[in-house]
Amino acid sequence: MAVPKKKTSKSRKNMRRAHDFLTAPSLSLCPDCKSPKMPHRACPSCGTYKGKKVVGAEKKA
Repeated sequence: MAVPKKKTSKSRKNMRRAHDFLTAPSLSLCPDCKSPKMPHRACPSCGTYKGKKVVGAEKKA
């Protein structure tokens, strides 16, 4: 069984974990209603995708 010879320092531990961070999801604007939406998905507010109505979305008041 492998046992470390020396204690891993806080600096080395944090350098190893430097890429383990959360990224915000990318958003694009809907060309029809200009509301933010996830790319390559139907717009949640107007229900269109690539200029075609695909989902019967309800209007938010």
